Order: sequence, then structure tokens, then C-alpha cells
Amino acid sequence: MNKPPSMVWLPADHRLMGDHGHQMPFLLLGDKYARAVKVGARAQPVMFPLASADQIDELLALVDGVMLTGSPSNVHPSHFDEPVADPSLPLDAERDQLTLALVRTCVREGVPLLGICRGFQEINVALGGTLYQQVQNVPGRMDHREPKGQPPDVQYAPRHPINLVPDSAFAEWAGGTEVQVNSLHGQGINRLADGLRALAHAPDGQIEAFEVLGARTFAYAVQFHPEWRCWENPFYSAIFEAFGRACRQRRSQRDPVPRATLTAQHDEP
Repeated sequence: MNKPPSMVWLPADHRLMGDHGHQMPFLLLGDKYARAVKVGARAQPVMFPLASADQIDELLALVDGVMLTGSPSNVHPSHFDEPVADPSLPLDAERDQLTLALVRTCVREGVPLLGICRGFQEINVALGGTLYQQVQNVPGRMDHREPKGQPPDVQYAPRHPINLVPDSAFAEWAGGTEVQVNSLHGQGINRLADGLRALAHAPDGQIEAFEVLGARTFAYAVQFHPEWRCWENPFYSAIFEAFGRACRQRRSQRDPVPRATLTAQHDEP
């Protein structure tokens, strides 16, 4: 029997959908994130619908890694002691309630963790950092938002370079200290949380990637979107390959005895 694949937990977005005044709640996961885990990390993406913070320990025991995805919604600014700057922008309090606690548990328990865009921001906030709610309004910062109304190929095209810390994991994955990335975000890091180390910056100084210092396993996050057709981009692909290796390592530690051996032991008189 083939060995079961590593499993990666991708928390869902909570969103009201519908028309004609009949909106209903939906739990959503973007195809591009699940596909990047499946193809790029060679792992099985899984969801736990309606998971709550008090279930984190029992659910983490079933998986080999966690990926926090991007989302149209923003982290609620109350988590870093600010009022909402733009009430028209979407929020997702249910996701915040789960993911901020999930980050802290993954770091504490040594569970492989990859954050992308909103996930990058969630990790920073969960560990005590703060965000700019509107990077485009910060003096000296660029507008990092995608061109609205354009097809995905245009929105996810490379937008600007990032400078990578020499000898970092990201410099190794990129094969150098500068690489082009896409850019599709309004929020961004203001104060980096203690315990995080910035590993990449945009030309305007905005933090684009970090690592969790002292992590026992893969614990990285990026502001850009490497999940977009990661198999076509060597840098993006390398990020998911490294994440997948860490998940497989946890799988081997979590289930070290082959199931065939266990079956044989149970069959003994």
C-alpha cells in the first residue's frame, strides 16, 4: 500500500455570498492555494470546516503542516489596538479567532508553517507586531495593490524586485539576493513582531518576507503570492518544495512505524 501523503491544513475564509438580498455564509478556500500545496509541496491540502481555537491541538495532531493563505479580507485592526481605517474593506473575525491562536501553537509545537499575504500579516500580529492598514497612504511607500479590473495574468505578474538577506533561506531559494515578485496587498507590516527576522524588503523598505527566529522547523512567511502557478517560477517552486520537505519530515516523526507493521502486530495471537 502506498504511504499516505503529508497533509497540510489550510484554514478557510468566512464570507457572505449570494444576490437579490439573499446572502448566505460560505467557507471558502482558493483553488490556487490548494493546488500549490498539492503540486508544489507534494502534499494533500485539507480543511476543517468550522474549526475553533479550542480544537487546535487535536486537529494539529492530524496534519503535518499549516499554510495560512491570502484573502480579500484584512486582519481586524483591533488585534493591534487600532480602529478600522476603511469600513468598506472586508474583515473576517471568525478567521482571526482561529488563525491567530493557530500561529502561536504552530510555533510552540514546531509544526511547519507557511504564511502568504494575509497569512504573513496574521503571523506578525499573532506574535505581537502591527500593520499598516493602507500601505499606499504611508509616506515613502509605494502602492502595492494589484491593478483592479485586469485579468489574473496581469494582476499576478511580477511588479517589483525584492532584496533578500544574503545567506538566508530565501536567497538560497532565489539563487541570489534580488528577485522579481508580484504584489497584491493593501495592508503590510508596520512593526515587526519580536521573534521575527525580516529576510526581504521591497524597494520602498516594506518587509516582504520573514522567518520565525529559533523555529524548530520550516516557519517562513511572504507578503507576495508564490502560490500563483508556482510550478512555472523557480523561486516560488523552491519555497513550496522546502515547505513540502518539512511536512514530510513531520509526517515521518508523527507516524514512524509503517502501517503494515502495525497491522501484522495486531494480527498476532
